[in-house]
Amino acid sequence: MAEALIIFASLTGNTEEMADIIAERLETHGITTDVVEVMQADAEDFLEYDAVLIGSYTYGVDGVLPDEMLDFYEDLGELDLSDKVFGVFGSGDTYYEVFCGAVDHFEKQFLKVGAQAGGPSCKINLNAEGEDIERLQALADGIAEKINQ
Repeated sequence: MAEALIIFASLTGNTEEMADIIAERLETHGITTDVVEVMQADAEDFLEYDAVLIGSYTYGVDGVLPDEMLDFYEDLGELDLSDKVFGVFGSGDTYYEVFCGAVDHFEKQFLKVGAQAGGPSCKINLNAEGEDIERLQALADGIAEKINQ
C-alpha cells in the first residue's frame, strides 16, 4: 500500500486545514497518509514514503519562508528524492507583493532533489473555499495517480 507524508507549518490554521483536505482525499485513493507539523519532523522522514507534500504559509511582504521551515528547507535540499512524487500547497495574502512565495521556494527545492510533481502547486488566498478545495483535491488525485501507476 502506498504511503504519503504531509509536513506543514500553519500560523492561523489555514495551512493545517489544507493538509487535512489533501490527506482525506489521498485516503480515498487507499493511500495511508500521515500529517505532521514541521517542528515534529525531519526532512529525512520523506525517505520512508512514496509521496511527500509540504504545506506552508508565507511570511512577510517579501514572500519568505517562515522561521520554523528554514532548517527543514535546507535539509530537504540535501536529499535524493528522485523516486518520490511531491506536492506543495500553502496560504498567503494577495495584499502582499509576493503571493505564496513559500510555495515557490519549496517547489523549486523538490525539483532540485529530483522529485516528480504530482500536479500544480496550490497557492490559496487566506483559507481554502470552493474552487480552492477542488484544486487541493485535484493535487491529491494527481499524486495518487502517479504513485499508483
